Amino acid sequence: MTGLTAASKILGTGHYVPPTVVTNADLAKRFDTSDEWIQQRSGIKERRYSTEEDPTSVMGAKALRAACADAGIDVAEIDCIVLGTLSPDYDFPGSAVLVQDLLGLNGIACIDVRNQCTGFLYSLAIADSFVRAGMFKRVAVIGSEVHSTGIDFSDEGRDVTVLFGDGAAAAVVGPTDDPNVGMLTHCLHADGSGAQQLWIPNPGSRNFPHRAPQTMYADRSVYPQMNGRAVFKWACTKLPEVINEALEKTGYTLDDIDLLVPHQANRRINEMVAKQLGFPQDKVVHNIEMYGNTTAASVGIALDEARRDGRIVAGSLVCLAAFGSGFTWAATIVRF
Repeated sequence: MTGLTAASKILGTGHYVPPTVVTNADLAKRFDTSDEWIQQRSGIKERRYSTEEDPTSVMGAKALRAACADAGIDVAEIDCIVLGTLSPDYDFPGSAVLVQDLLGLNGIACIDVRNQCTGFLYSLAIADSFVRAGMFKRVAVIGSEVHSTGIDFSDEGRDVTVLFGDGAAAAVVGPTDDPNVGMLTHCLHADGSGAQQLWIPNPGSRNFPHRAPQTMYADRSVYPQMNGRAVFKWACTKLPEVINEALEKTGYTLDDIDLLVPHQANRRINEMVAKQLGFPQDKVVHNIEMYGNTTAASVGIALDEARRDGRIVAGSLVCLAAFGSGFTWAATIVRF
């Protein structure tokens, strides 16, 4: 350990999305749907699909290289990797060690976080704590997802399939001596009573005698399942709550927030949350129309784009928020 530090800050961000663009019209060729129906329901126009050249680990490594370049540091300076994903390359080992190996960082600490849509925020909180404790000086936070190989391209699966896309995002977290800059607070919550409202039942180790039952493709239990009404209701309730909680902890108000960067699951959810908070819609980041829901990568991609197009500058006070499977929900306040 190197000793306690006052605070940590985001030194740089980056993201990577695979080049293959899949439009709503493309999906309409595969099952019964339409561009109008998808946009009305979710706000999504297109998403990216990966190939075998861009698995979760490779995309994560590409996003981290971009974040290191943005931070002005060498990749070799990274001393810990925290990676959020629901779509690891393999059942085990985790994908953080694969990113580590791709970047030649063998020997440093690696952690996989399985918090789905809140994975990036939970990972930021972990990185912040590590840096404040003096354990590490350059922590890589990565969210990386490949959904396209695990969704149901049939009429039965369309409601969920149209929502998801592939991509990766990363941030580099390091120490700062200024307690008014950096990550000011994290609020993390979960309620497992909602676990089966958004989940993939199979394969799973609780199945006996085999974790991958022969029926799982026939009964479609190998694909994501979602109770859309329940998820919408929970998200529209918990996101305003956790945002207000984070503001209360820091002493700021909504008027102080320059930009809200929410998880991109459904544009209607984010618009409803802003309306409930009385927060200006033009200060909410939306990019779901281009990428769909990239779960653990979602907040990171939106954050990086907002920084690169000038919506986040030095001094900006930003709220990051997410809700997802588990159920889990989280908010982080950051001063850049």
